[in-house]
Amino acid sequence: MKINEPYHLFDEPLQYYNEMIEDIEKAKKYVFIETFRVGKDEIGERFRRVLTKKAKEGVEIKVLIDYWGAGPIDHDYFKKLIAYKGEVRFFEMIKFNTDIFTRSHRRNHRKLLLIDDEITYIGSSNLTGYNMNWRESVLRMKSDITVTFVKLFKQDFNNFNKYSFQTPYKTKLVKHGSFEIVRDVPSITRKQINNKFIGLTKEAKYRITIETPYFLPGYFLRRALMDAAMRGVDVNVVLPKHSDVTLIDILRNKYFGMMYKTGVNFLFYELNNLHAKMMLVDKKIFAIGSSNFDYRSFRYMYEIMLFGTNKEIVTQVNNHMKRSILDATKFNYDHWKKRPLINKFFEWILLPLRHLL
Repeated sequence: MKINEPYHLFDEPLQYYNEMIEDIEKAKKYVFIETFRVGKDEIGERFRRVLTKKAKEGVEIKVLIDYWGAGPIDHDYFKKLIAYKGEVRFFEMIKFNTDIFTRSHRRNHRKLLLIDDEITYIGSSNLTGYNMNWRESVLRMKSDITVTFVKLFKQDFNNFNKYSFQTPYKTKLVKHGSFEIVRDVPSITRKQINNKFIGLTKEAKYRITIETPYFLPGYFLRRALMDAAMRGVDVNVVLPKHSDVTLIDILRNKYFGMMYKTGVNFLFYELNNLHAKMMLVDKKIFAIGSSNFDYRSFRYMYEIMLFGTNKEIVTQVNNHMKRSILDATKFNYDHWKKRPLINKFFEWILLPLRHLL
């Protein structure tokens, strides 16, 4: 598949994996990757081979993988790549001590692929075959914004295993033309992406559409969405009917009835899992990146989102959402009220753990 336009939104993993590999094959200067997971499977192997090849050719290769998400993959998996001077780092190695539920719970969930000062991939997808039949959201940008993303990537790469408290530069809003890059670091008080979503929701005039695999927003974001619906904004939240995290599917049910009664519409995507992470406000402002609409992303994860008003991207995001909704069913309030008592019981049992799911 040959992509010529400056902005292209993918939703099928095989398409963007093939395009990524082609772009890496053409790299002359560098390839930088930041991701939560690289699969020890056919997809992971394809990326390992092409990165090793480019490192052998003298292209600068840097790969940052979250230690938790890496699973069975370690430095040995990239032995040949490292031998050709490629650099592989694992973000925040887990330490089994009294700090395991604080420091070790904070993971790098950002997803970027940056090539030669001109190509950026940002979105929802890891580099793994695990998600091959999922609906994702990955934006390819052929733009000088890549240089800006490289600066942010290098901050993460250089601080990959340093435990430091949140400092302003790590969450500072970064502007590039009409685009805004918003980052989160673990913080209960300074939740930049969550705050940006709340601000856009409060400013919305007629429509908000959200695609997210996990929906456990905090009180202020829930309140903002309900207030928007009550003032006449068409608020739509598109979720997978069944995500890959069953506990979240159980807990999210607790919020549906209350939000639905204020006018928030829930739609459940039925074709496999929906893993896209996007927001569109008034068909004018888009958001795309790594963050879910849940406590864990907003409080404990290193996330990155791109916001903007570019008309080409807005159109593609809108089309993506239209297609998702075509394969979705509407929330049934009467059915929700009749859900089994055991479901309600587990909703309450899981409620104190909502920050960790």
